[in-house]
Amino acid sequence: MSTAHYQWRQIPNGPRLALATLPDSECAAVSIHIPVGSRDESGLPAGLAHFVEHMVFKGTKTRSARQLSLEIENAGGQINACTSEDQTVYEGRGDADLLPVLIDVLTDMVWNATFPAAEINLEREVINEEITMYRESPTDHIGDLLSSALWPGHPLGNPISGTIESISRIDRDQLIAFRDLHHHRDDLVIAVAGPFTIDQVEATLIPKLPDHFHPATPSHPFDHQTATARTVTDHRATDQLQLALAWHTPGRHSETRHALRLLSLMLGETASSRLFLELREERGLCYQISTDVTFFHETGAFEVHAGLDPASRSEALDTILRQIDDIVRNGPRETELQRAKRLAISQSKVGFESTATHASWAGEGVLDFDHIPSPREWRETINSVTTTDIQQIARQVFNSRQPAIAEIAPRH
Repeated sequence: MSTAHYQWRQIPNGPRLALATLPDSECAAVSIHIPVGSRDESGLPAGLAHFVEHMVFKGTKTRSARQLSLEIENAGGQINACTSEDQTVYEGRGDADLLPVLIDVLTDMVWNATFPAAEINLEREVINEEITMYRESPTDHIGDLLSSALWPGHPLGNPISGTIESISRIDRDQLIAFRDLHHHRDDLVIAVAGPFTIDQVEATLIPKLPDHFHPATPSHPFDHQTATARTVTDHRATDQLQLALAWHTPGRHSETRHALRLLSLMLGETASSRLFLELREERGLCYQISTDVTFFHETGAFEVHAGLDPASRSEALDTILRQIDDIVRNGPRETELQRAKRLAISQSKVGFESTATHASWAGEGVLDFDHIPSPREWRETINSVTTTDIQQIARQVFNSRQPAIAEIAPRH
């Protein structure tokens, strides 16, 4: 694993700068982490944050959309972006010598995008096609259905990309206002990884930053204690049933997050997991079975997804719930917990061979915790999780209330 030295500082009158210094790296990675996403669209059309992310690539005061991509790619680099429920990330990577160009182009996009009216109309059609693509893919669309069942009445339950109807209502003024409100907040983080000192990066970065940043606008909170999870079913022309279940969990600041991550590995993330072995290998009920856990500030979700023959629904659901109940009642076996720990740590080590992973680790550490743990510190925390920790959080999550359920099922 590449050895990194992590540090961060608050830029005066500006955002936070996080750095992973990799002395032997030949690469640079830059990521701008803005703590805004679809959950911040309360009272606004769904998909606004995602639409802004798309429009940032459509030209600035000094560069056209074509120039933005060519300036990076002609030098051998790449730029990209993504929007989630609670974060928008703009990122670039390339040779270490490319750092000034990466910073120049990314900061120009994020703070100087002009949102040309003609490009807005074109990009609206692109996003509509993206929405249609996801809706027509049951394995993708089931995630949106599950969110609507788990977070009813809250923006967390909306599709990140919005709907064709909500996208049609977004205009240029809304895009610019949303950008100005959230892209200038002083709690965003700019993360860099590569063979640099923090003084070198700050000196390159500061001339490219806007003059003004303002305090953040808090997100609309979600109270899962008063929420009632639902069952949502979409009937369509399909031969396979997509079945998904989800339970609310504590948020990312809970110490139980490490136990929940290991619980997911044990239940369904790998070929040696309980659900994979019993549902697929032993019973032949499905081709695909998986689990995942997602954390937000004040809440989270533990999810189970399966694709199966509709006739196997009852048996599969009973098997899933029985395996969960066994962990609730008896806890995990020590051998499977140790295997999950080894898998988690190994996956982490593989990931940290990437410069971009170091930048993301540093950026999200500062964004979410005001702290960048070393990989060694994180591994020690993972290794400290006990079977009792797993059983206790399983009882808290799975015994508290019924799961949200989403299904994409054949028409009768």
